[in-house]
Amino acid sequence: MVKSYLRYEAQSTFGVICSAGGNAVFDHSGRLSITPALDSVVVWDIKKATQVARWKDSDNTAEVTCIARSANDKDFAVGYADGSIRLFDLQTNAVNVVLNGHRGRVTALQFDATGTVLASGARDTDVVVWDVVGEVGLYRLRGHKDEITGLAFVGSGDARNAGAAGYIVSSSKDTLVKLWDLRAQHCVQTLVTHRSEVWALAVSPDARLLVTATSDADLHVWTIAADRLDSVETQEQGSVETQAQEIVETQAQDSTGDQTTTPRSWDAITEYGTVRRSGSSRVVDLRFHASGQFLACLGTDRVAEIFRVRTHHEIKKKMERRQRRNREKQKKGGDGSGSDAEAEPVRSITAADELASFQLVRTSAKPVSLDFDPADSDTAALVRRGSLRILLSQNNNSLHVWSVAVPPPDKTTKQAALPEPSLLNSVEMAGHRTEPRALALSSDNELVASAASKSLRIWNPQTGACVRTLECGTALCVVFLPGDQIVAVGTKEGTLELYDIAAAARVETLDAHDGAVWTIDVHPDRKSVATGGADKAVKFWSLELVAGAGARRRLTLEHVRTLQMADDVLALRFSPDARLVAVALLDATVKVFYADSLKFFLSLYGHKLPVVSLDISSDSTLLVTGSADKSVKLWGLDFGDCHRSLPAHAEPVTTVRFVWGTHYFFSAAKDRMLVQWDADNFQRIQKLGPCHGDVWALAVARHGAFVIASSQDRALRVWAKTEEPLFLEEERERELEEMFDRGLEEAADTNADAADDEDEAQRAGKATVETLKAGERIIEALDLADAERAKWTDHAAQLRRTPHIVPPQPEANPILAFEKLSPEAYVLRTVERVRAADLDDALLVLSFPRVLSLLEYIDIWARREWNTPLTCRVLFFLLRSHQNQIVATRSMRSRLDSIRRSLRSGVATQRDQIGYNLAALTSLKTEWEAAATADFFDEAAIQNIQDSQLKKRKFVGLKA
Repeated sequence: MVKSYLRYEAQSTFGVICSAGGNAVFDHSGRLSITPALDSVVVWDIKKATQVARWKDSDNTAEVTCIARSANDKDFAVGYADGSIRLFDLQTNAVNVVLNGHRGRVTALQFDATGTVLASGARDTDVVVWDVVGEVGLYRLRGHKDEITGLAFVGSGDARNAGAAGYIVSSSKDTLVKLWDLRAQHCVQTLVTHRSEVWALAVSPDARLLVTATSDADLHVWTIAADRLDSVETQEQGSVETQAQEIVETQAQDSTGDQTTTPRSWDAITEYGTVRRSGSSRVVDLRFHASGQFLACLGTDRVAEIFRVRTHHEIKKKMERRQRRNREKQKKGGDGSGSDAEAEPVRSITAADELASFQLVRTSAKPVSLDFDPADSDTAALVRRGSLRILLSQNNNSLHVWSVAVPPPDKTTKQAALPEPSLLNSVEMAGHRTEPRALALSSDNELVASAASKSLRIWNPQTGACVRTLECGTALCVVFLPGDQIVAVGTKEGTLELYDIAAAARVETLDAHDGAVWTIDVHPDRKSVATGGADKAVKFWSLELVAGAGARRRLTLEHVRTLQMADDVLALRFSPDARLVAVALLDATVKVFYADSLKFFLSLYGHKLPVVSLDISSDSTLLVTGSADKSVKLWGLDFGDCHRSLPAHAEPVTTVRFVWGTHYFFSAAKDRMLVQWDADNFQRIQKLGPCHGDVWALAVARHGAFVIASSQDRALRVWAKTEEPLFLEEERERELEEMFDRGLEEAADTNADAADDEDEAQRAGKATVETLKAGERIIEALDLADAERAKWTDHAAQLRRTPHIVPPQPEANPILAFEKLSPEAYVLRTVERVRAADLDDALLVLSFPRVLSLLEYIDIWARREWNTPLTCRVLFFLLRSHQNQIVATRSMRSRLDSIRRSLRSGVATQRDQIGYNLAALTSLKTEWEAAATADFFDEAAIQNIQDSQLKKRKFVGLKA
């Protein structure tokens, strides 16, 4: 009989406030923060520091790398490390669209002003423009040679409309900044002034200023000429000789090392100057305020510098003061009779005159991203509040909101005497600042303690809520003492710290070892504790009750005896029957002693590197050891024989734990995986993960109800045991299928790279496993429909040959009979079920004979006017992809003529319907505006007008 197991499934992830791999943004109201949390997105209520929602796609395990807010105030684009992009709805917390087009991690996302077009940049050096409404990729822009670092839309055009003007500015680590024309889909200008990687880019809301940041201490500022953007194409087509001459001059300047750039006649972006920053570190983020009055620059030196954009009046006054100072210097330097004509000419306005350093916000850790509150988008709202709100995410798993006071409109910065920036809100209590290195479960599995450097947190593993937060030393191990009221923490400083959970306070600190305390374990009789440290000693402590505060008594530890070892103690464990104690040493051996007399019993050797973790089964017969040599060994405690050595992981093993009452055990390692094993038949049961960092600690519930692990990414993950049976053969087959799917994706990427040409604009799609499966479903539907139609065709032919003998009707296909669909409708429904973003790549899977078969169904769909938009899209893509083969096939001419005639009538019907609906909506809008608009009249002004229009009375005398 085949042995079955129960499967573990991921239940929850908690402890991550914001991961360092992506940026955090405000929502439209400024009340919520959308932050990346490894492979999911967490929505935080900043004021309450509570989690509102968690966005997670069950099909995704890649880390979030980029987040962008749409102009419609509800959609957010989330980029991932595998190159995929998902659009989430803030109101429903659901995935609306999945886009696949990049072959590397997404590094930049930007919506246009309408929120209907999305531009994305990635590590694969490509810029892809997406139609959010149509859920498809429009085109791919190629030209950069390194990772894209910033994107910005310039102009008010619609990228979906080929006749509309619109531009995108992109920056990259290849030191280049490019201006792309979305109408022509090619690069119209390249800025080559930068001498190092361009790390950030920002465009002012009025599209007048472009600011770029590199690794130096200066911000490069450029001006964007809107009138030249409209004339770029005509200038390019007009004077080719002039452009060639200017290019030659520019190359000559570059070859001579001249850093000054001369603007060319068709350049829409010209250099404005540089602005000196307060720091000299690399820039992380660069962002304009929605009002256009402020610019924020975030560096790696823990400083966010706010620049203020001076108004035209302020710049004019500054220039007048400069001119006045120049005249005074001229008079002092001459004979005192200098005149205005003799004064030195005043230089033109530069970027340093317009951008001035305003405030400095100093963070407590290395910053990751910055965002302004969109609720203060206009000047009036900014004046009412009197301050800027800035969201800062940090790489220590914390989120801060700062308030930066701004001067009133009628005062300058010096006159206003503004206070220093202040911290308004923070989200810190829901996670560790550093990675948790130790875990411990309470006896009833209701609480879990995680210990990290300088912090100890108590969690509810079912809800993920943090119950207590305590300050501690550099923790290396942790355990619940009997009663689950006291937690003991071993530190790197060699102390044992005891914490009372109810009182949320440290009750005692004991000097346990002369070196780091690496391990701690409770004796099965629940009356003593053993610790091992770097001072080559195992110390045994008895639990005693002493008088505490008031009449309450508390637990304490009293040193009883010491077992001296030959090397540093890395791990120890009591056997559940209290007979033995196993000690792992730095010399890669494990020593087993009798727990009562501490006499030597066994010496286990075989590992090539030190054993960092060990555990004993509940029946005290098996010992499992995990070592830095990447292997796990099973030992018998009767004679100390090695039952099996398992090559468990690809990286050093960090922890191993048995499941109580069984011979199953879990192992975790630095390869970011957890693996469940059967110690009886030495088989791997299943793999759990992957995590996004090295797994440091592992804890298993009493009877294996759930498993919790902590990793380098500061996350605590819980896997719960389900009732779903697991068979080893099926699990191996599933792992092979996943490996095969990854191979298909890698092969598709390799083929795509080999097939790429030098064109700047290319198709935006990307072949994935989903597109391959969708193509296979279309092929199966075509085969089924063709066979069904062939049966009915043969039946009709036989009926024509023998009209007097009626042949039996062919048996309908069970699938079509169950769905109650015709073959044509079944193929259409199959195509409709393919995601819009995957349809083009799914159609590429079809061979040419099946393309001809699909064109027959398209002809039927067009005649019956079934889903005309989808019919047109499929038809046009097939014609573009297989143009040469279709043209060479003479039999297709009549088919294409039939499709053309049918589609014209169908498209005309759609056009008339859309026109009718637009007219109706326009009428409804007019009626609503008429009903919702109130007229206000100035009675005094009306009375004055009426009085002026009255004729004066003329008195005429009449004679009798």
